Amino acid sequence: MHKYSKQTRLLLAVDCIIFGFDGETLKILLIQRGFQPEKGNWSLMGGFVQPTESIDQAANRILKQLTGLEGVYLEQLHTFGDTNRDPIERTASVAYFALIDIHKYETQLNTEYHAEWFPLKRIPKLVFDHQDMVEGAKRRIRYKAALHPILFELLPTKFTIPQLQTLYESVFNTTIDKRNFSKRVLATGLLIKLSEKDKAGSKRGAYYYQLNMQNYYAKFQAFLNFIPNPDTLHL
Repeated sequence: MHKYSKQTRLLLAVDCIIFGFDGETLKILLIQRGFQPEKGNWSLMGGFVQPTESIDQAANRILKQLTGLEGVYLEQLHTFGDTNRDPIERTASVAYFALIDIHKYETQLNTEYHAEWFPLKRIPKLVFDHQDMVEGAKRRIRYKAALHPILFELLPTKFTIPQLQTLYESVFNTTIDKRNFSKRVLATGLLIKLSEKDKAGSKRGAYYYQLNMQNYYAKFQAFLNFIPNPDTLHL
């Protein structure tokens, strides 16, 4: 087998930024690192790309190891390759972010990794450059959520308009006008109104909706403009 001569080898890793929404707050899933360096400190879930797998396959494998999930929204974010990012050995890492429904999958989390959900505003100090990865993922989600219906990936099968608004307010760290938001969302044709109501918040209650999957996939790349002037908002 031929190899390129006079070249230094480096390791290639994958790190997954896993977001979830519990109905009130946007959260991120972290683990306690199980080996040195930084053993016991909080980290994103990651691992090395194996010789027999692609980078995408490695990301899906790592996500499944931690959450038991397959087929969830997973998107490549950025490659982090600072020469000193790992003190042990030269390692480049390809970061991915995933969006999952916390309530559906919280019981499937692998206890081996001591995984824990943290509110996005109260993240502990992370190892290496993982905080930079999280910040990059936050910016990417904010950009895409302003134009595309990406945040529906975080919701349960049925949800209310107030719950959806709370999710958008959590992502953009802002207050959104209730009437305008409802009008914009309903005008997309993405929602199917159900007869059932959620009366936990008030006696009158709020109708549940579910996603029209056919319209969702058809309009996913459409510019729906859920959030006007998103560049003026900050996470």
